[in-house]
Amino acid sequence: MSEVKWIKITTDMFDNRKIKHLRKMPEGNNIVLIWVMLLTMAGRCNSGGMIFLTENIPYTTKMLADELDFDESTIILALRVLSEFGMIVFDENKFAIQNWEEHQNIDGMERIREQNRLRKQKQREREKQLIEDKCHVTSHATVTPSHATDIDIDKEIDIYNNNIFITEKSETKKINYQQIVDKYNSICKSLPKIKKLSDARKKSIKARLNKYSFDEIITVFEKAEASRHLTGDNNYNWRADFDWLMSDKNMAKVFDGKYDNEKMFKNNNPKNATVTSSNTVTDRNTYTPKTTNQFNNFEQRQYSEQEMNALEKRLLGL
Repeated sequence: MSEVKWIKITTDMFDNRKIKHLRKMPEGNNIVLIWVMLLTMAGRCNSGGMIFLTENIPYTTKMLADELDFDESTIILALRVLSEFGMIVFDENKFAIQNWEEHQNIDGMERIREQNRLRKQKQREREKQLIEDKCHVTSHATVTPSHATDIDIDKEIDIYNNNIFITEKSETKKINYQQIVDKYNSICKSLPKIKKLSDARKKSIKARLNKYSFDEIITVFEKAEASRHLTGDNNYNWRADFDWLMSDKNMAKVFDGKYDNEKMFKNNNPKNATVTSSNTVTDRNTYTPKTTNQFNNFEQRQYSEQEMNALEKRLLGL
């Protein structure tokens, strides 16, 4: 059994006739003090008022003297007097507090048991609701706002009379996954739409919300939509999508502005101007889109005047 953290002592304890008689005896005040100390020891043992070192090791008078910091002779006297007054009883090698229930915290223990019962009842109700919600989500192919809100359940530590209870706090942190998806679909119109909210996507959303605020994630979506590179204006015919943006590494890059148009142009055109295949100069403040003519990468052949004359005669059939 776990030990009782407190016991009952009435405020009129020292008006009790036995206590008054004890205090008038030789070593009487010490005997009363030892009596109170024995009550606390019985609470620690929490075994119906029995007092022992362990269930298999009873106290000796020498052990009690050492533990309570009294002479052994005083301990022997106190045990004899308390026994004569019917305040303790001996059972073989062990002894116990007589009428221990008078000193137990019965009301407190009942209150603790009731609190435990209510906590377990609420926990079972929450677990049942979570299971029903999960079954409801998996039974539908499309995602609705009611499906997309999950609850992170934290642990709550409640201390009552030095008794520690660990319970679950319900609805301490709600994650509206569908709201994130809806914001992405409404902002990133140039990127592929999200039609289904999978467990993997929920996991990535939850991970990003541990690092970024909701507003910061919205900023990432806005930056992605404004980026020509991420919306497909690149040499790869590629567009970013929701899963790419929700990657920790990619979100950090977008949030830091790596894919902003100004930086992308600067990275692709480090000099002050760009010479195109037609030998025209493009101002560095103008974004250069993807190349559509795949033959622009080949160097144009240079012909001599003699070769040009020979080619002209061959074409004319001369």
